[in-house]
Amino acid sequence: MRKFNIRKVLDGLTAVSAAASASSAAQQQQTGNRETEIQETLQSEHFQLCKTVRHGFPYQPSALAFDPVQKILAIGTQTGALRLFGRPGVECYCQHDSGAAVIQLQFLINEGALVSALADDTLHLWNLRQKRPAILHSLKFNRERITFCHLPFQSKWLYVGTERGNIHIVNVESFTLSGYVIMWNKAIELSSKSHPGPIVHISDNPMDEGKLLIGFESGTVVLWDLKSKKADYRYTHDEAIHSVAWHHEGKQFICSHSDGTLTIWNVKSPTKPFQTITPHGKQLKDGKKPEPCKPILKVEYKTTRAGEPFIILSGGLSYDTVGRRPCLTVMHGKSTAVLEMDYSIVDFLTLCETPYPNDFQEPYAVVVLLEKDLVLIDLAQNGYPIFENPYPLTIHESPVTCCEYFADCPVDLIPALYSVGARQKRQGYSKKEWPISGGNWGLITQSYPEIIITGHADGSIKFWDASAITLQVLYKLKTAKVFEKSRNKDDRPNTDIVDEDPYAIQIISWCPESRMLCIAGVSAHVIIYRFSKQEVTTEVIPMLEVRLLYEINDVESPDGEQVPPLPTPGTGSNPQSIVPQSHPSTSSSSSDGLRDNVPCLKVKNSPLKQSPGYQTELVIQLVWVSGEPPQQITSLAVNSAYGLVVFGNCNGIAMVDYLQKTVLLNLGTIELYGSNDPYRREPRSPRKTRQPSGGLCDINEGTVVPEDRCKSPTSDVKDNSFSRSRSSSVTSIDKESREAISALHFCETFTRKADTSPSPCLWVGTTLGTVLVIVLNLPPGGEQRLLQPVIVSPSGTILRLKGAILRMAFLDTTGSLVPPAHEPWREHNVPEDKDEKDKSKKRRPVSVSPSSSQEISENQYAVICSEKQAKVISLPSQNCIYKQNITETSFVLRGDIVSLSNSICLACFCANGHIMTFSLPSLRPLLDVYYLPLTNMRIARTFCFTNNGQALYLVSPTEIQRLTYSQETCENLQEMLGELFTPVETPEAPNRGFFKGLFGGGAQSLDREELFGESASGKASRSLAQHIPGPGGIEGVKGAASGVVGELARARLALDERGQKLGELEEKTAAMLYSADSFSKHAHEMMLKYKDKKWYQF
Repeated sequence: MRKFNIRKVLDGLTAVSAAASASSAAQQQQTGNRETEIQETLQSEHFQLCKTVRHGFPYQPSALAFDPVQKILAIGTQTGALRLFGRPGVECYCQHDSGAAVIQLQFLINEGALVSALADDTLHLWNLRQKRPAILHSLKFNRERITFCHLPFQSKWLYVGTERGNIHIVNVESFTLSGYVIMWNKAIELSSKSHPGPIVHISDNPMDEGKLLIGFESGTVVLWDLKSKKADYRYTHDEAIHSVAWHHEGKQFICSHSDGTLTIWNVKSPTKPFQTITPHGKQLKDGKKPEPCKPILKVEYKTTRAGEPFIILSGGLSYDTVGRRPCLTVMHGKSTAVLEMDYSIVDFLTLCETPYPNDFQEPYAVVVLLEKDLVLIDLAQNGYPIFENPYPLTIHESPVTCCEYFADCPVDLIPALYSVGARQKRQGYSKKEWPISGGNWGLITQSYPEIIITGHADGSIKFWDASAITLQVLYKLKTAKVFEKSRNKDDRPNTDIVDEDPYAIQIISWCPESRMLCIAGVSAHVIIYRFSKQEVTTEVIPMLEVRLLYEINDVESPDGEQVPPLPTPGTGSNPQSIVPQSHPSTSSSSSDGLRDNVPCLKVKNSPLKQSPGYQTELVIQLVWVSGEPPQQITSLAVNSAYGLVVFGNCNGIAMVDYLQKTVLLNLGTIELYGSNDPYRREPRSPRKTRQPSGGLCDINEGTVVPEDRCKSPTSDVKDNSFSRSRSSSVTSIDKESREAISALHFCETFTRKADTSPSPCLWVGTTLGTVLVIVLNLPPGGEQRLLQPVIVSPSGTILRLKGAILRMAFLDTTGSLVPPAHEPWREHNVPEDKDEKDKSKKRRPVSVSPSSSQEISENQYAVICSEKQAKVISLPSQNCIYKQNITETSFVLRGDIVSLSNSICLACFCANGHIMTFSLPSLRPLLDVYYLPLTNMRIARTFCFTNNGQALYLVSPTEIQRLTYSQETCENLQEMLGELFTPVETPEAPNRGFFKGLFGGGAQSLDREELFGESASGKASRSLAQHIPGPGGIEGVKGAASGVVGELARARLALDERGQKLGELEEKTAAMLYSADSFSKHAHEMMLKYKDKKWYQF
């Protein structure tokens, strides 16, 4: 974090001078005005950026391992990530710097350590005894490629098999190579003329550690005597081998082959297999061999005391099962169960009661790692049910298309969502406890509720409890169920606004206090939901169709005006543009044969049963206009106090009263300006374009996405980097004439310069950087609200910024945030009693701002953030008092006004990878950190900030990465993280029994040190592999030193203002870091000195 802090200091210094000049200018401009009195408490030292946790299924998994004593599961991925899972709530993410694929993982069982083998031929030793695991040692093979590793239980010698067919031996304590090597030409028959292929299996005989079973890809298996350094037996088969497994008594082993067969061999009978099985082969008559099947990729052979052994395998299906899903086969005695999986199997492991390979294994579960899921099968119950997975691995069940994050929600929300979500759970799971139960939870230092909402390609919405760095699904809503499903492709004439996923969610607007939810979907549809704990049946789904038209009157109009006159305040809407409230109109084409007045989706006309949870209040759809499909919605806002929803696209804006189910406003963007339009617009006829799908790219990484898809309304993607585009992606008409609505904000504020008191209004931001204000005249509450119309009229107020408007917010006189007015949630499906009715009559939508109780003459501040700059504008005077150019060369993707440490700030994420925060109202820069370059649209679409210094984005199609920009959270993070390693006694070794002890037999042990140590085998060739010390060993000491770097950064800010230098302090810190390194060397010498103690006891 060192560079972050130093950079922050420089930012802080420039910010101080910038803020000083800005504030002096403001003072000159408005001498004695109240804005200069606001005390800002946030300083640079309140901010620090760090990743907190990663949730979701590991993207592109490639390897699996389990520690049967610690009960910890490890998953490696093709991008070098390592995910560790303990009991529900204990998770950890680590990353190999090289990014090479993980090909194998091996736990040092019950030692708190893990070895990873990577595709770049490196081995790494991870220390799991710290909350953030780190690499202690690495070993890079230079001349040979690693194909298979094996670490016997309670051994410190790791066998490493290579592509050349050789086996090298690594000491996992020092991570050095032994001089003992098993060369392929010594292992196979001297008479053999061909190379046996890469090593695909290594294991020691469970009853004799001195005998090593080596499997070569070509089909040869060798039992090697480690002491005499020669082969005892060689077993040859004409089919390639994929895996090998021992029977625990060490007298038999089983091989899986590329023709779908299993061969069982008696150790002392190498000439032919004792038995050959084709689990999925059709048995032919006349004793012929069964037809060949697909390869059996892995087999495990597990014994039980009480009954038959289990043979568990993946693959091996017959070739005529086209279209059949991948299967795991469990053979137990005479029964064979074929368990179908949803995705292809990457790897599987059988969980057994004992870690000792020479005891009855007693298997109780199978962990199956699939391409996009993790499944646990209960072997002890009939029918092999699966365990209910407690990890949040279903984020990607349908691809995520948008995301919102809410920290510090009302406390009753999570229990309410949980109670309605609990009814959605599937039945038929195993009754047993989840078997991966290792580790301990961290301390909960954050007590506020956090909720993440994800919108998906299939139209579903998931609510997640994200409190205290955990994640748990609360409730799932399917928005598509209000629409008729098309049965076949011919039946879909209207959905061709998008190529696929017509229900995909694009925008979510949620009011946590009132629990009102509003979504905008890719087919230009908006659905408003209310939360209810009661089940209801809706006879007719309320719906509206809106004809949002982009139209500029002809130049030769009689009055010469290019812009139609504004609707009078009395009407509040353009009557020609409203389609009467009805189910989809039957007239699907206009007189000239073009499709007209039809929506893209068909709303169900049968009664809809709505379960407790979110229930449809109103469906709004934009319709086709003269052969042109409706344009996708670019912004959305809902307000529960006013009973209004508003949305806009590149054609214009529409406002709907969802209580009265009427359209209040339907204007082209240009009509909003009236005669104040600052742009000279040429009249154009809208071009007929087929519209791309709603930005749902990167669902499968690596697939080529057509150029015209997956764009934000204001940006293009070229060569994986972002550049500003001139034209809006959702239309072919140039941007000057198509101005999209990009931000909407309901509030109670001053709408005109002459206003003496705030009133309800809507602030509208556009992609051309214009902010317009619309006044809302609301009828009284209670019954009158449903009878009298809401009157909507543009105020004439226009403000300008550079770049598309992203976010707006309002501050009161004290600099506190003024949240939009809202109604408290109440159960809507239960009749109100008389007292409640009286209350609701008196209830008037008011903003809960502290300023509303103060004198009327006092001002407010509007905070407006665009893609390029931020401005703070004093109201009602409309003077710009602070301005900050956020970026010149890039553009802001996401800007949020958030609370932190009892104050507020503006947080921005730029396309160039910078995360920045600014104080409010003065817009002083507080943090500027280069975090991550924007490499794809998924990050742009899902990045969001929320209160208390929290942020998140989708780091891969299946994973959410959470981060914090709060110094306090960074400092508490270590305590909050769970512990993977817990001290557990290793189970006792199995008894040898009296007779076995008397007459020999039982497990034979081997002094591996004597065989593989330097004194016996000499040193390995230096050029074979290179040792790289890892950073993990001195992590603790370095952490302490870099903590001082952070302190230094803060001290420097204070001292620089006094003109003092910090050379001495920096030298001291450098000395501390140097002493950390020397301490590490000293510790290493101590370790060598006390060899009887193991490395992990230090």
